[in-house]
Amino acid sequence: MMHRNNPRLSQRVGDLHTSPIREILAVLNQPGLVSFAGGLPSPDSFPRCDLGALPAAFLQYGASEGEAALRAHIASDMQAIGLACEASQVLVLSGSQQGIDLVAKLFIDPGSLVALESPTYLAALQVFRFFGARFSRLQALLETSDKADQLPKLAYAIPTFQNPSGYCMTAAERDALAQACDRTGTVLFEDDPYRDLVYEACERTPVCARLRSASWVYQGSFSKTLAPGMRLGFMVASQDLVPYLVRLKQAADLHSNRISQWWVLQQLQDPTYQTRLQTLAETYCVKRDDFARCLDHYFKDLASWDVPQGGLFFWLTLKQPLDTRQLLPLALEQQVAFMPGEAFMPEPTQGTGQIRLNFSHADRDQTQAGLARLADLVRKALSAYA
Repeated sequence: MMHRNNPRLSQRVGDLHTSPIREILAVLNQPGLVSFAGGLPSPDSFPRCDLGALPAAFLQYGASEGEAALRAHIASDMQAIGLACEASQVLVLSGSQQGIDLVAKLFIDPGSLVALESPTYLAALQVFRFFGARFSRLQALLETSDKADQLPKLAYAIPTFQNPSGYCMTAAERDALAQACDRTGTVLFEDDPYRDLVYEACERTPVCARLRSASWVYQGSFSKTLAPGMRLGFMVASQDLVPYLVRLKQAADLHSNRISQWWVLQQLQDPTYQTRLQTLAETYCVKRDDFARCLDHYFKDLASWDVPQGGLFFWLTLKQPLDTRQLLPLALEQQVAFMPGEAFMPEPTQGTGQIRLNFSHADRDQTQAGLARLADLVRKALSAYA
């Protein structure tokens, strides 16, 4: 391990591992590569970036919490979806990944117990592991009492169009999670980057809005609906946590990019913004349906899946288990990328037989060609395992 070779490094560097998705994205521009790997928005979805009217004042340092007008707008949007908060509870982030880092710094010591879904977001696992977390299933939190010997300090969940599974919690499931956090005093960290990418009617009211006593953090992102290159997200937290999160933010980067904050606010205040969101969802719904038809054609005898009600991903379970990490280098040789399911598992695994496929980035011809190549590889691999 790196830290053993260099004793000057901190002990926690031993838990610092590369992100598989970042490694795949590093070869994304390879000519002819069809990528179903990252949660990449369609390039056609990006709004025009015009900074011509940017006030010169935004080139100066700014507040760690974020621009006041943007925080007020976010607070208003949160109130509209049922989450009672004030602008003072909003913190603008340098991407939602920073929010995961800040929350981990606030709550996780070596050995701290974190309850989460399995599978769950791989980049959250990367951060939690770095700080020394142990993991338990979110389901166990729902079944435990407030007098259990050991309770998780933190519960991390993606209730709406979960990454990677695409699952959307029902109202009853959201109520149960909120009640469990209230009962046990577990802090809820709700990650919600996909809520606006909705294709069918479903429950989307935040779980945090259902809490009565537990502390909470809710976070969202502008990467999926505007542009990931802006690296801007936000979190809203219960009043007791805000001062600590602000101090951690100050120590991390002083403040988020003010130019990005100005541009995002212009987009949010544009009278056509809600129409744009609706058009984006309609476009992605067409892509989802096209992708589902291609899956039916190429993977019907190889895997099972559910058609997601929103978000950006299909989660496939192969009909025979195998370690899909072994398929990835073969797939890249065939100019197609996907995410192995093993990367999303909190517990070590020898092979889940599951893969995550993004449907928003590739066009129709690329989707058909890429799924045909991938299905051929999977079929050969399953035959070898038989």
